[in-house]
Amino acid sequence: MRRTENITGTKAATEVKAGQGRLSRAKKALTAACGAAYFAVSGVPMTVFAAGTGTTAITQPLDNLKTLVIAVIGAVGVIILAKNVMEFAQAYQQQDSSTMNSALKGIVAGVMMAGISTVLSFLGF
Repeated sequence: MRRTENITGTKAATEVKAGQGRLSRAKKALTAACGAAYFAVSGVPMTVFAAGTGTTAITQPLDNLKTLVIAVIGAVGVIILAKNVMEFAQAYQQQDSSTMNSALKGIVAGVMMAGISTVLSFLGF
């Protein structure tokens, strides 16, 4: 009786594997058809009717935001520069070399931040 069950179980396993093969072939065919349809649709030229008024309505808020951010960075740079110049003067008066070094680094950072607006406008941003 066990031998009969084993043969029956093997037959069922073979039928399941055959069904999986058919399913696998169907998946491959469907994938190929979807890929072909995608490439056919993406190759079709599309006509776009744009307004002749320009793009200023769209880009104007972005330009305003860019100008604001650059101005804020410049203003913060000037504040950092002034603070570090004062720190450097105090460190020079007290002959504290470590504070002088950190103040000089802050002065360089402040100059870079304050001058970034000029550099960006020179580059065309």
